[in-house]
Amino acid sequence: MVGAMDKPASDSFMAQALDEARAAASRGEVPVGAVVVEAATGRILARAGNETEAGHDPTAHAEILALRRAAQARGEPRLPDCDLYVTLEPCAMCAAAISHARIRRLYFGAYDPKGGGVEHGPRFFAQPTCHHAPEVVGGINETAAAELLKGFFQDRR
Repeated sequence: MVGAMDKPASDSFMAQALDEARAAASRGEVPVGAVVVEAATGRILARAGNETEAGHDPTAHAEILALRRAAQARGEPRLPDCDLYVTLEPCAMCAAAISHARIRRLYFGAYDPKGGGVEHGPRFFAQPTCHHAPEVVGGINETAAAELLKGFFQDRR
C-alpha cells in the first residue's frame, strides 16, 4: 500500500504523464502519456506519449516508449528501482513489458475495462507465468485522464 506521503509525488508525476498525453492528442495520437521515475531520487528518466500513428507502429504505446528510453538512458534492460506513471491502465502488451523491465511500482490513471490488462481482461500480473509483478496503484488523477480520452474520441465522432 502506498503511504500518504507518496500521494503528492504521485500526483505530480501523473500530472507530467497527463502533459505527455495532451501532447500526444495534439499530434492526433490517442492521448496516453507515461513517465519513468527513479524511486529513490524522484528523477524522471524518460517520458513519452503514444506514437502509434506517427510511427505506423502498433507497439509504440506510451509505456513501451518510456520504458525503452529509460532503459537506454540507464544502459540496462531492467529498472527495478523505478516507478512507471501512465494515464491509462496498461494493455496486456504493456503489462508484459512492465514485468520484463522489473518496474517497482505502476501508477495509472483511468481504468480501461475494455482494453486494460492489469485490473481488467487478462490481469497479466496475476498470471502464474508472470515473472515479476509490480505493486499497482490505480485511479491516480483518474477523472482528468478519463476526460482527456473521452474528449479525444468525442471529437473524432
